[in-house]
Amino acid sequence: MALNLNELLVNSAATFPERKAIIYGDERITYRKLEEQVAHFAAILSSKGIQKGDRVALVLGNCPEFVISYYGILRLGAVVVPLNPIYTESELLYILENSQSKMVVADSALEKTLANIQKTLHSLECSIYTHEWAYLQSINIAPQTPLPVNEHDLAVILYTSGTTGKPKGAMLSHKNMLSNAASTREVVNMSEEDIIVAVLPIFHVFCMTICMNTPIAAGATMLIIPKFVPNEVVQAIAKEKATIFTGVPTMYNFLLQLPDEYVQLFSSIRVCFSGGASLPLEVLEKFEAKYNVAIAEGFGLSECAPVTSLNPINGKRKPGSAGIDYPGVTNKVVDVEGNEVPRGEIGELIVKGPNVMLGYLGMPEETAATIKDGWLYTGDLAKMDEEGYIFIVDRKKDMVLTGGYNVYPREVEEVLYEHPDILEAAVIGVPHPEFGESVKAFIVSKSPLLNEEDVIQFCRHKLAKYKVPREIEFLDELPKNTTGKILRRSLRDQQLTALKRV
Repeated sequence: MALNLNELLVNSAATFPERKAIIYGDERITYRKLEEQVAHFAAILSSKGIQKGDRVALVLGNCPEFVISYYGILRLGAVVVPLNPIYTESELLYILENSQSKMVVADSALEKTLANIQKTLHSLECSIYTHEWAYLQSINIAPQTPLPVNEHDLAVILYTSGTTGKPKGAMLSHKNMLSNAASTREVVNMSEEDIIVAVLPIFHVFCMTICMNTPIAAGATMLIIPKFVPNEVVQAIAKEKATIFTGVPTMYNFLLQLPDEYVQLFSSIRVCFSGGASLPLEVLEKFEAKYNVAIAEGFGLSECAPVTSLNPINGKRKPGSAGIDYPGVTNKVVDVEGNEVPRGEIGELIVKGPNVMLGYLGMPEETAATIKDGWLYTGDLAKMDEEGYIFIVDRKKDMVLTGGYNVYPREVEEVLYEHPDILEAAVIGVPHPEFGESVKAFIVSKSPLLNEEDVIQFCRHKLAKYKVPREIEFLDELPKNTTGKILRRSLRDQQLTALKRV
C-alpha cells in the first residue's frame, strides 16, 4: 500500500499516463495532465507560503479544481479542510477559525463572504478563487516535487456536527484515508477500466473516499457531476458508460421515479453503493428489480474515513442490514461496560481498524470519550446476527438525516434560542417523502405575533439550507423530565402517533 495519498496519483500517472482521470462535462483530463496540474498548483501554494502542516480549506463544489487542490495541498504535506460551499458566513467563520486555516481555495461566488471573514480572522492569510484558476495555471513556475509525508501525518480535517451544537474536527491521517480506499478497491474489485460517478458532494468523506481516492488509486476514471438531476445523471452515465454509482437513499428514490425508458441508460452500471442513511427496504427491492443492479448498503462515519461495514457485493446480502466488517475493520456490539453482548442483543456499536481517526482537533476530552483502547465508540445502537451482519437499531444520538446530510438538533436549537421572541425550542427529524427526514422545530414563544415564516427566515440567515426547519409547531410547553431536560424522544413519539392517525 502507498505510504501517503500523494503516491496514489504519482503511481497512477506513471502507470496510466494517457488514461482519463477526470471527465467533467466536455472536459477530459488524463492522469499525466492531472499530475502536472497538481504539481503546478502545489508550487503556487508554496509560493504563497503554504508549508507542511498548514491547514488549507477547500470550499468548492464538484469540479476538477477540487481534485487538483486536494492533491496539491497534500503534496506539500499540508492539511485539507473540506467545507460545504452552502455554509453561511458564521458557519464558515467558526470552522476556519477552529482549524486555524491559513488559506482558502473557494468558489468565486463566495468571494464577498470570505473577504468579510478575512477582515476579522487574522489566521486566514490568503485566498484563491475559481475565477483566478486559468491565470494561475498559466504562471511559469517550477513544479513542486512531493514532500516526504509519513502515513501517520495528518491529511484531512473533517468537520462533523456535535451534540454541543458546534462542529468537531475529526483528524484523519494519510493511513486512515489510504486504508479505507484500499478496502474499497478490494471489495468492488476496481480496475483502471472502471468509471465512477461522483455526483455526491466530494467535500463529504463518503464521496471523497469512494469516488476520488479509490479510483485514483486504481487508475480508474472519475465522472464528476456538479449537481444531482436524476435524468441528466442517467444520461451522463449512458454517454460515458460509467460502471459504478454511489448515492444516498434520496437519490435512489428519485432514480426509481424515472420512466422505464431510462432503465437502459443505466445498464452500464455494474454495482451501486448506498450510505448516509438507511435505505428503505421497499426502495432497495424496487430499484434492484427495475435497474437489474445490486446496491451494496453499508455503514460509516466521518471519524472512520468513513466505511466500517458493507453488504458483500458478490456474497450474501441481507437487505436492511449494514453488512459485515469492511476489510481490515472490526465491529463489535457492547454493553455500557464495553463488554461484547451476545449475538442478537442490542448494544453500542464500536469499531477498530486502521481507518479510525487520530482524534478531534483541540478536544482531548471528547477524543478520550470516543476512542478507548483503540476502539471508536459510535454512539449508535445496533445488534449483530450469528453471521456477523450488523443491524443499526437507533440513530446516533439525536441526529437528523436529511437528503444524506447530517443535522444535529442542538446546532439548530442554538440558533432558534438567539431569536428574541423564542422562549424554548426543540428540534427533531420527521419523515419526508423525498429527503428521508426533514427538520422540524417545536417552539414556545414569548410573543403571540411570532409566526412560522418569521422563524424560518431567521434561520435562513444563520444556517445552511438543509439545516433550516421546514416545519414549525408552536406549543404552550415542551415535554420535560424531572430535572427539566427537554425530551426530544417524547416529541418524536407524539409526532409518530399523529402521523399514524393521519
